[in-house]
Amino acid sequence: MANYKLVRLSEDIKRELSAMLRELKDPRISSLLSIIRVEVSGDLSYCTVHVSAIEGAEKTEESVGGLKSAAGFIRRELTARLHLRKCPEMRFVADHSIEHSAQINKLLQDVSEGKNK
Repeated sequence: MANYKLVRLSEDIKRELSAMLRELKDPRISSLLSIIRVEVSGDLSYCTVHVSAIEGAEKTEESVGGLKSAAGFIRRELTARLHLRKCPEMRFVADHSIEHSAQINKLLQDVSEGKNK
């Protein structure tokens, strides 16, 4: 399958998942959850979704649990919204990149405040 088709499908899934996260009513799923990256396998069998919450690693892990339990609903909704014949199986993975970048930003601010004094 052509690479551009996989990239386009990944971006479409990311866009629709971002919209669907706001509609899910599971209390485990954070309202500040971000989709970092979506990777679709070459045969469209699997889709790995990397998510991160601003609240921290614990809330990210809890949100991943909520997303795993809602995977069937999410898959059905994606099939309908994107008009797919075969929707890939969703795998949700916690990604701590937002928390890590916030820590780096805080360290840089501390360093810059120390030089300004």
